[in-house]
Parts: sequence; structure tokens; C-alpha cells
Amino acid sequence: MNMLITGGTGLIGRALIASLLSESHAAQNTDYNITVLTRAPTKAKQMFGASVRVISHLPQASEFKFTVVINLAGEPIADKRWSQSQKDKICQSRWKITQQLVNLIEQANEKPQVFISGSAIGFYGRQPQGVQVDESHQQINNEFTHQVCSKWEQIALSCQKFTRVCVIRTGIVLSAHGGALAKMLPAFKFGLGGPMGSGEQMMSWIHIDDHVDAIKFLIHNNQCQGPINLTSPNPVSNQVFSQTLASVLSRPCVFRTPKWLLVGIFGEMSDLLLTGQAVIPKHLTDQGFSFQYAELKQALSECT
Repeated sequence: MNMLITGGTGLIGRALIASLLSESHAAQNTDYNITVLTRAPTKAKQMFGASVRVISHLPQASEFKFTVVINLAGEPIADKRWSQSQKDKICQSRWKITQQLVNLIEQANEKPQVFISGSAIGFYGRQPQGVQVDESHQQINNEFTHQVCSKWEQIALSCQKFTRVCVIRTGIVLSAHGGALAKMLPAFKFGLGGPMGSGEQMMSWIHIDDHVDAIKFLIHNNQCQGPINLTSPNPVSNQVFSQTLASVLSRPCVFRTPKWLLVGIFGEMSDLLLTGQAVIPKHLTDQGFSFQYAELKQALSECT
């Protein structure tokens, strides 16, 4: 199976490629030939070695035939304050590569069997307390994260006339090797962690292993298409998340970070910390996907 992956050096891409290579080596009837498109080819070659073909320009991909195209590329959304230039970078780093991949698929003589393209639960915007959000949810808050994801998804879904398209609305990915949890851990390990703002905002999370398994599930399940939530079936409030993380680390959970401080430090980006949504992976569960880490305590224990 020939695969093209963008964003392969990011948190999810690294874990996915490692899992695919491990599976390919372990099973004689499974063979993944992976091509990674990256702006950092030297880094990618050091990371993956000779097991993966690395290209730095998309036109190089036209030389190959791909069964699967997976698009995980994009400027990290929470690494810098949202100045207008940073917002533009967040948008264009997603929209441009997605359109280029759609064009590549459209022009290919042999179309891939599936195009899996990134999105995020930010598509839904902030949601009221007590509202569970699945893929059919229509009450959308039109804020920056929705604007980013909405156009991102529209571009990817324009490819549906050529191949099966899965748009993955990813939640907060929990991993021992980076992402949101890595930013939280230092304070919690020193006993200085606690909820943010009111703590009532919902956090829809997913363990990195489940995220990787879900992508592989989508590759092989032809019934899966369109927008698909990639979150645990058990979202929790920020208060519960903080208490659970502190408990797993055997530390107190007493230092609440006030809203005014987060707004002062992060500006508009503080919305990511102070608002949320209770997202449910209805499509995945309806199709029979089984989570390894459905409960938060289990997931955090594995990651820490």
C-alpha cells in the first residue's frame, strides 16, 4: 500500500508512521510504502531513516501512485499569540497544502482509494454546557477556529468526486512525547497545577494511540467518509481534567489560573483554554471502532 503523508514530522504524523512501519515489519501480509512530504527533509530523514521516502516539494509526488493520501500538515495553532500575521499563517499552512493535494488527486491517472485530511473540533466553536456535539451538530459558533476548519474541510471535501474523503476533527491529543499535555505537566509535577478560569469548559481529548488506530481504521473501512470526530467518548470539564491529572501524579490541584491572567498572556488565543465543547465520536463508534483509552485516568496514567 503506497501512502503519501504530509505533516509527518508532527506529533500525530510521527506516531502514525512509527505504527505503520511496526505493523509492516510484524505482518507479512501488510506492506506500507510511505512517502513523507515535509519542509524539513533532513529532520525527516534523521527521524525515519531509510524506511520512508522523503520529498520536499509536492510535484515530486506526481512521480508515484498512492493508494492513501493523509494530510496532517499545518502551523501549530497554540504555539504563538494570534497576531493577524500568525492567524494568516495558521490558515494558509492548512488551506494551501490541502488545495494542492486535491489538485494532485484530480490530475492523477489512478486515484487514491482514500484521502484523509486534518481538521479539529474547533470547527464547532465554543458550545454551551451540557450540549453533546456529534458530527451532525448544526449550532456552530462562528469564531476563528471554526473559520479555519470550515474552509479547510470544504477544500478537502471538494475531492469527493474523485475519491473517498475523511475529514478528521481532532480533539486534544494526549501523548507523552509532546502536544498539550507536555505543556501542562511541568506545573502539575511541581504541585502548581489547577483548573483554568471557571474550570467548567469541556475538554474533548483522545490518546495518541487511539488517534493513530482511528486513522488506520478509516483507511480500511470504506463505510467511513465525510467529517469524523476523533475524540474519546468521554469528554470532561477542565476542572475534572485538572483533578485527574493531579491525582495521577500524586500532586494537589489547588492553583486556579484566573481568566484575566490567561487573557493578558495569550490574548484571543486564550479562547482555546477558556472555552470548549463536549464532542462525541459518533461516527467512529457507530462503525464499531474500539478505544484502548476511553477513560481519562487510564489515558493520563499511560502518558505520564
